[in-house]
Amino acid sequence: MSEQYKLATFAGGCFWCMVSPFDEQPGIEKIVSGYTGGHTENPTYEEVCSDTTGHYEAVQITYDPAVFPYKKLLELYWQQIDPTDTGGQFHDRGQSYQTAIFYHDEEQRELAEASKAELAASGRFQKPIATEILPAGPFYPAEEKHQDYYKKNPFHYNMYKEGSGRARFIREHWKEQKSDEELRKELTPIQYEVTRNSATEPPFRNEYWNTFEDGIYVDIISGEPLFSSTDKFDAGCGWPSFTRPIRRIELEERLDTSHGMRRIEVRAKQSDSHLGHVFDDGPGLDRARYCINSAALRFIPKEKLEEEGYGQYLKLFG
Repeated sequence: MSEQYKLATFAGGCFWCMVSPFDEQPGIEKIVSGYTGGHTENPTYEEVCSDTTGHYEAVQITYDPAVFPYKKLLELYWQQIDPTDTGGQFHDRGQSYQTAIFYHDEEQRELAEASKAELAASGRFQKPIATEILPAGPFYPAEEKHQDYYKKNPFHYNMYKEGSGRARFIREHWKEQKSDEELRKELTPIQYEVTRNSATEPPFRNEYWNTFEDGIYVDIISGEPLFSSTDKFDAGCGWPSFTRPIRRIELEERLDTSHGMRRIEVRAKQSDSHLGHVFDDGPGLDRARYCINSAALRFIPKEKLEEEGYGQYLKLFG
């Protein structure tokens, strides 16, 4: 290996999910999925998963510290995992799925210890930080089918990342809440008034009331997927209308008695954005009509879902 490059080794649960966050970052030369920390040579995937070899699933990253410093790698690593979980990661349980930072020299050890202490002191998590910091040992590349899994099997990878609970955890714990000042700068006046002050945009004079191409609608602030074009219909009201959200758990419904009316307000849980209202005059089985302000949404066309990190939602379109 050229003196220009160094190695970093991280265990973060299933190694399929630990490649894409680092891949194609500036200064990252190579990422290999494999096994480390155990007591046998050249273990197989099945042997490691049996928790009899002592190995962790891990990734070994070849990087240029002048371009992408180790401290930055650590920051990115923490944002992919639940560092408080002592028994594995998300629905993957067992020693092979536990988290660990394997340091290759004293500088890496010191930076890792400092980074862990900083995370613990941040108050982001209520439970103690459980991720171990261990000396690097032999690293055995995994079978070829596991290398760059997210590229070879994007549909299954995205399904797995979402289904395992990892994607949701990352959204809930690592998406930073923006300040009011930041939102005023980033949003248009109508977007700000709708999402933060529960305003209503004019009917028939908003961005998506008459949009019906394939794609999903995400929260303009958090990027959380909220609605799909597969559930959109023309309610004749002049606002985007949907029979259901992608996941109801992402929404909060509240009684709204403003303007002398009794309505059910719909808000996005993650950003606490006002979205619109839900009524009981829709065409679906439960009669729900989610009447949503365009200003609270951003539309991502089907052909751009993979590019923008929403590839798992391609399944909505057959």
